[in-house]
Amino acid sequence: QVHLVESGGGSVQSGGSLRLSCAAFGYTYSNYCWGWFRQAPGKERERVAAIDSDGSTSYADSVLGRFTMSQNNAKTALYLQMDTLKPEDTAMYYCAAGRWGLKNGMHFWGKGTLVTVSS
Repeated sequence: QVHLVESGGGSVQSGGSLRLSCAAFGYTYSNYCWGWFRQAPGKERERVAAIDSDGSTSYADSVLGRFTMSQNNAKTALYLQMDTLKPEDTAMYYCAAGRWGLKNGMHFWGKGTLVTVSS
């Protein structure tokens, strides 16, 4: 079992930056995949960025070039650096982990941290 706790959300003006963190508690296998997701009011949850079990990183087109996902070597912390934020980035942001690669879905979820971007 992996327990995930996000932090770093807040309110920022358009063009600003935020850095989200996610602490992972419990045993994590080296082949886990990791992701940042977000859900805005009235919209479906979308994957923002992910690190697959092979170490490859991917980003949603909407954040490519603005967001950067990283992880510490011990795989106990996950980060999302968000730059040049836009009002449409406003959402609840969740970190998640999956046992067997992105194609098999995520099995552990945090409770989320709220990001609000004002114009």
